[in-house]
Amino acid sequence: MSSVLDLKGVTVRRGTSTILDSIDWQVNEGERWVVLGPNGAGKTTLLQIVAARMHPSGGTADLLGERLGRVDVFELRPRIGFSSAALADKIPAYETVRDVVLTAAYGITGRWQETYEEFDERRAADLLAAFDVAQLADRRYGTLSEGERKRVQIARALMTDPEILLLDEPAAGLDLAGREELVGALAELAGDQSSPVLVLVTHHVEEIPPGFTHLLLLGQGHVQAAGPIEEVLTAANLSEAFGMPLLVAHGGGRWLARAARPAGR
Repeated sequence: MSSVLDLKGVTVRRGTSTILDSIDWQVNEGERWVVLGPNGAGKTTLLQIVAARMHPSGGTADLLGERLGRVDVFELRPRIGFSSAALADKIPAYETVRDVVLTAAYGITGRWQETYEEFDERRAADLLAAFDVAQLADRRYGTLSEGERKRVQIARALMTDPEILLLDEPAAGLDLAGREELVGALAELAGDQSSPVLVLVTHHVEEIPPGFTHLLLLGQGHVQAAGPIEEVLTAANLSEAFGMPLLVAHGGGRWLARAARPAGR
């Protein structure tokens, strides 16, 4: 099984602060990974590196067989689907939903004078249908609900038929119904053997969709544990990463975590 991501000793420093400290992480073809950890653990910084949008201060990062620092990142990035709040903020509110997805073919966030092939038009329509937002194709992006925007953003990230799809806290800001709709859509994506390798960043166990196979648990810039999700997502590991006693339960393909002791006792 060939590796898609291979990080060795990856370190990121900002001034006197160390954001990531000697991260070793390997992701192979066919795997679906969750990156889990508390706020400030370094999850988003790690994703910026594997999205080829940041170089590490130390160590090596091999992405899709190419090493950061030795490859033209503008040629590498189209092979990596990426959805994040920072990228979503660049999408013009007046853009139609169809064009939000379509413009990813050129790596831009606003349609101008570029032209598209019939194949591109058809793929954008198919992706909108796959995430149950085809009926919104002619709507302005700024008029969508937060849940609708999230699904459009993921459709956009898949537009270039990437070899890996990176999702940075896709359920952030959603209410319960919106979160469950998104989790269901991601579960379908994870179960599709033709889907790319998936990496989902979150700090909520309840947001992990069924079908995800592996877990990287971060705490204060370090790898607390990494491997098959059933082996890593334990009460002991989670309690250490989040700094409080936690209980973990699993049922119906979903995970749940709560405090070992009720608050105030």
